[in-house]
Amino acid sequence: MLRPATSVSVVAATLPAISRLRRGVAGRRSSSTVRARMPLVQQEATMPSLAHREVARALAAEAAAAVPLLPSAVPAHVADFQNGAGTAVGMLDVRRGAPASSIDFMLHSSLHCKVPNGAIDITSVLIFLNALTDAPHFLMEFIQGSPTSMVVILDLLPRKDLALHPEYIHKYYEHTHLDKQREKIEELPQTRPYRSPSLFVRSACSPTAVSVTIDCGQGGEGTLEEIVCGHLASTVKEVLRTWLHSCACDTSKIEEAEREIMIKRDQVVRLKSIEVDLTANLPRMFGPDVSGHIIAEIRKAFGVQLQEA
Repeated sequence: MLRPATSVSVVAATLPAISRLRRGVAGRRSSSTVRARMPLVQQEATMPSLAHREVARALAAEAAAAVPLLPSAVPAHVADFQNGAGTAVGMLDVRRGAPASSIDFMLHSSLHCKVPNGAIDITSVLIFLNALTDAPHFLMEFIQGSPTSMVVILDLLPRKDLALHPEYIHKYYEHTHLDKQREKIEELPQTRPYRSPSLFVRSACSPTAVSVTIDCGQGGEGTLEEIVCGHLASTVKEVLRTWLHSCACDTSKIEEAEREIMIKRDQVVRLKSIEVDLTANLPRMFGPDVSGHIIAEIRKAFGVQLQEA
């Protein structure tokens, strides 16, 4: 989804990461009217097949099979969309958690946008929990800017102030050995740390977050695909399974005062991701009509109201 300013993700997000498109598409405006799956569309855009999309698709399928989710209710014109020039195409799937479960929603999104020097592809999977638990949310986002390089964000987003709650660190990050998964990726010679330009995004991440750039250099297309299908796919799967085991079914009791603080924190993160990331960048890619439908659907999933301009 589009995600923390790191994530449509259409939200990723740490917060969905549409904001990272700014350097590539800032200031670009579509010269044609944008419509999603409408007769006015002049060119039919297609979503390229990439290794990281297959990894995300497999992860979303495994998560959907393991947690109680309702069928997708995303309208057809939002589930698949594009701009009129055929330079940007996307998909969005949102599934709510079943009643009485701790799952709020799962969001799976993918974007492909042509830019003057190539294309940017963003794929995100977010699984947010509700107020029945204070366990971390799940975030995975891939941002590929060339055939040989990409940014990877993988984290269990904390929902408490970690400095004030060391037991939370032990339960969800230390006891689960998540740092070993981070080390597996960071030890690869093709990786280097990725630092989001947003201080807010950095503050929202856990200390075990995977936040790296994988750069395989000129002619490294095959190497990148091997890393994505091998090391990265394995790490993503292990982190998801850790989350499913330790977080998705967590039933720890929460004091009402702590619950209120947690709900407020969740709302700030969600609202920030929409107002800063989505509303600032989606219109540049898809125009006001299509982006309006996408943002409305994500806002519905996030359960937040945007302030009128």
